[in-house]
Amino acid sequence: MPAIQFHRRQLLQGAAALTTLCAGLASTAHAAAMPGARELAGEEITLTIGQTIIQVDGRPARAVAINGGVPGPTLRLRQGQKLRITVINELNEDTSLHWHGLELPFQMDGVPGVSFPGIPALGRFTYEFAITQHGTYWYHSHSGLQEMMGCYGSIVIEPAAADPAPPAHDHVMVLSDHSYVHPAGILRKLKVDPGHYARYPQTLAGLIAGKDQPLKTRLEFAKMRMDPADISDVTGKVFRYLINGRGMTDNFTAPITPGAPTRLRFINAGSMTFFNVRIPDLAMKVIAADGQPIVPVEVDEFQMGPGETYDVLITPQDRAYTVAAEAMDRSGMARATLTPRPGLAAPVPPLRAPVRLTMRDMGMDMDMSHGGGGMDMSMRSQANAPDVKLGPGVDMIAPMPVDRTGDPGLGLDKIGHRVLTYRDLVAPEQNPDTRAAQREIEMHLTGSMDRYLWSFDGVTMSEAHHPVTWTTGERLRITLINDTMMGHPIHLHGHIFELVTGHGDRSPRKHTVIVQPGGKVSFDVTAIEGDWPMHCHLFLHMAMGMMRVVKVRGA
Repeated sequence: MPAIQFHRRQLLQGAAALTTLCAGLASTAHAAAMPGARELAGEEITLTIGQTIIQVDGRPARAVAINGGVPGPTLRLRQGQKLRITVINELNEDTSLHWHGLELPFQMDGVPGVSFPGIPALGRFTYEFAITQHGTYWYHSHSGLQEMMGCYGSIVIEPAAADPAPPAHDHVMVLSDHSYVHPAGILRKLKVDPGHYARYPQTLAGLIAGKDQPLKTRLEFAKMRMDPADISDVTGKVFRYLINGRGMTDNFTAPITPGAPTRLRFINAGSMTFFNVRIPDLAMKVIAADGQPIVPVEVDEFQMGPGETYDVLITPQDRAYTVAAEAMDRSGMARATLTPRPGLAAPVPPLRAPVRLTMRDMGMDMDMSHGGGGMDMSMRSQANAPDVKLGPGVDMIAPMPVDRTGDPGLGLDKIGHRVLTYRDLVAPEQNPDTRAAQREIEMHLTGSMDRYLWSFDGVTMSEAHHPVTWTTGERLRITLINDTMMGHPIHLHGHIFELVTGHGDRSPRKHTVIVQPGGKVSFDVTAIEGDWPMHCHLFLHMAMGMMRVVKVRGA
């Protein structure tokens, strides 16, 4: 079984061990802001994983660091090179590193219990593979709670042919979330009370003041036992939001040159956070998504889920700018400064009004003039999803899920400026495989907030005794249907797939896709031989069951 699965006894044991862990860290770890080499290159690289203490906005926090820092060093590579990465484990538990978005032999994918045994405590392992692509990617642990504690880093792969007109600056922006509370404690709270970290609940005072939802809508949600304020499981109530390991007051700062283009490589390494990214008073030209080039599109803001990456070009003026990465639920913000000269800063925008879910987020078309098209409009009808295993781990089945790839993301539909959508993404060249799908597979994203269980088709990873089976080289269309009221960023290891958004053979290519609440997404993919995890990249959703293994073999 993959190491990310947890049981109640393990959680209780982990929580009980926190005092011991703190004592051990205090005596053996060193305080670290961003120590060590922050960028590594070449064909031979060594990474060391160990416990440490980092400073987040002036307060110490436990972390699992790579080469002493959070995030770990940027790996700057080149397309066509060969790579040997030796990972040294200084922890007293197994570890691993997964190369998120890279196409490589599945034995090097780095998922314990699926593609290799893991790296034992005080042991080491050497990954070896060729670099066949270019773009912006990242790496992270796939063991225990380590990713949520800071075990991640960025990957920048330069194309085989040098850029004839490189930008004046090229900055990596790793967005993440970190807590002073141990992840085991966070998960324990969610298992007891799923709304424990709710930041902006609706109140009677708000109703009297005419805020949030009117009484009729509140009663409709209450009747279905749904919370319209349940945007994020884990919020700014317990998280601090970081850019390149630095919090709001730490303020990561990067140089720019007035009038010259700067490339910003945004990576969402957050464990549980969707970020809305904008740079007030400065347009962004999106040029790549998940490492894959796209036809440039100019926007003022974009939403990104954990696991996604976006590359943008900006052309700044002679002034400082704030990079604002606001948590989707508006409970906090990560902030950085771009400046032509040291000492300058720009205003930080205030947090915007809280987001509320709607009936559309429940997969219900509110235009009922056609009687719902004959659909059963109840929230747990087997007729709407005959292959889903109904049980205590499934709260709802979306009656009328719709394609929401044209939506900008929760809370951004009436924002008043240009916001990126998946339908804005267009590949600049013809996709490498333009065959029609030979087979179509439908998978439902399911869950129960009350029990804090997450699954595919009503089956958690621990209950899935058989893998999903594909055939090597076959062309498949996968449709993901979100039967929950939370967005889920779904990541397929080892593959780059084409989103079905109406662009034909210029469909955008990605490795992670957000499935909006009550929505559905289709992608076409060519199966590559191996054993590949597919999972939600909200860390605790994956840990609590929203993961399956895809087994691809020859006919």
